[in-house]
Amino acid sequence: MKKKIIPFVLLLISIPLTFTCCVKDTCEDSYTYTLYKPVYETVSQLKANIKSGSPEEIENPGKIVILGHYIFLNEIEKGIHIIDNTNPASPQNISFVKIPGNIDLAVKGNTLYADSYADLVTLDVSDPAHVSLKDYKENVMQSPVAFRGAAYISQYKIAGWEKKDTLLVESCGGGGVIALQNEGFYVSNAANSASVPAANNSKEVGTAGSMARFAIVNNYLYTVDNSDLHVFDISNSDDPAFLNTTTVDFHVETIYPFGNKLFIGSNDGMFIYSLNGSPENPVKTGEFTHARSCDPVISDGEFAYITLHSGSSCLGYNNELDIVRLNMLVDASLVQIYNLTSPRGLSKDGNLLFVCDGSDGLKVFDASNVLSMKLLQQLPIGDAYDVIASNNVALVVTTDALYQFDYSDPANLHLLSKISVLKN
Repeated sequence: MKKKIIPFVLLLISIPLTFTCCVKDTCEDSYTYTLYKPVYETVSQLKANIKSGSPEEIENPGKIVILGHYIFLNEIEKGIHIIDNTNPASPQNISFVKIPGNIDLAVKGNTLYADSYADLVTLDVSDPAHVSLKDYKENVMQSPVAFRGAAYISQYKIAGWEKKDTLLVESCGGGGVIALQNEGFYVSNAANSASVPAANNSKEVGTAGSMARFAIVNNYLYTVDNSDLHVFDISNSDDPAFLNTTTVDFHVETIYPFGNKLFIGSNDGMFIYSLNGSPENPVKTGEFTHARSCDPVISDGEFAYITLHSGSSCLGYNNELDIVRLNMLVDASLVQIYNLTSPRGLSKDGNLLFVCDGSDGLKVFDASNVLSMKLLQQLPIGDAYDVIASNNVALVVTTDALYQFDYSDPANLHLLSKISVLKN
């Protein structure tokens, strides 16, 4: 089988479905592509549409945040599902907030912060069924989202994508795909076109999954993109003020707050930033480097737990859980490695460690002795992406569903509920 590499912003691979080479000089390749063409709106048009509407089916779930009785679930590049989880055995999908280009979110009290490509959106979620836009700041961060090759046009934003499947026949010398790109289409191999009651008035901060790029500590919102840490003052919750940016590393992926520290994961390692004395200007106090690989990280104060998984975007081949001892939450030293299949998100509650291990599903470990952890249970629930474990309920995002499990008996988790992902 012949592979053809198409250079267009990202490295894309299309697989020929048929190949014919005639006698003499005739040569043709046939490719099936999914085409995406950006749909633009003015800023005022886009802002007018950022509000809650009727609940929608979950199709491509991403990041999650839990606050009180509510689950806020990102629909990748489209917006946020709001789910009433008063009864985890019967969660109710109550509304959907359309936010083009949305990947990340954070919630504090009645205010939700989300990205819209490189813009920061501030929403009032005091009534989760009737969310309203409070503030919209343009170009305050570099979006981690691949823009599919579409650049911003002056005074316009990408509001969505026109999707179309097509069969393209071109000469072996190529040229057809480039022509489509010049017409404004992003080109992807079709086989891989799918790509993660009123609220109270407390100032409680929502619990995010370990794949998060947003974190809130006290009156500050911290966001990371591919290389930088951005700081916003949210003491006036409805009008976040950008303060500064610090370069962390290349290929930054996640941020996890613990106490007065920020743990930032990148392809190359984990970086520890202190908020002591200067929360508006975090200072790097330690780091731990590892083999190049994708890298979510969490901490319990004594240890940091880092999952590494391979993949083309991760530039590495390791699939493991690294456990790192922290010295005064500053210096870090590796104490144990556990080989896994393709680990991603993770969460810890007491001595229980929950790890999303890709196609192996969810794994639950007794982590009372980090040097010799014991696997208590493995749940084959599909390709698991992220997990939040709290109050004996584990919320797990997979490519197939949003699951909730009761882990009051950690060796025998039982299913509370499942919201299936709509399959196209």
